[in-house]
Amino acid sequence: MTAPVRVRRAVPADADAAGAVFLACWHGSYADLLPPPVRARYDGASAVALWRRVLAAAPDGVLVADVAGHGVRGVVRFGADPDDARRGHVFSLYVHPDAQGLGLGRTLLHAAAGQLRAGGYGTATLWVFAGNHAARAFYAGQGWTPDGGTRVEEAYGEPEVRLRRHLPAVTPIQ
Repeated sequence: MTAPVRVRRAVPADADAAGAVFLACWHGSYADLLPPPVRARYDGASAVALWRRVLAAAPDGVLVADVAGHGVRGVVRFGADPDDARRGHVFSLYVHPDAQGLGLGRTLLHAAAGQLRAGGYGTATLWVFAGNHAARAFYAGQGWTPDGGTRVEEAYGEPEVRLRRHLPAVTPIQ
């Protein structure tokens, strides 16, 4: 897949595609991280319903990577850090497994950082499963470092580490 990529703000009509990307990651990328009962919480209908709620609640905080001829292959959700509103936060970043390695994650994360910076945030955080070594290596390569924060959300039952990054000045998505 070497088609042109357009990063743009998500619209309500993207819920089906965002749900499909999320579901492919949830069942594929997390197969060795989350127990089957946790992964079974989402199927096609519940994944789309989740992204419909997300897009209705915070439409300006979601960007998609739209690949010419292939549609939406990645999605990032961001906003104020719920633990400290002085910081930005990346809530989720998903790239469809068949599009991983093409730079979509890096492009989406960079775009989200630009939006957060334009919103006045100088730093941002995100949570990643402690055992997700591929994601942790990806984020480290993008300048995200552990800040000492840890948690175990009851819904997932798996340890997470908080990463933080200073946000450089960049041009936001229009």
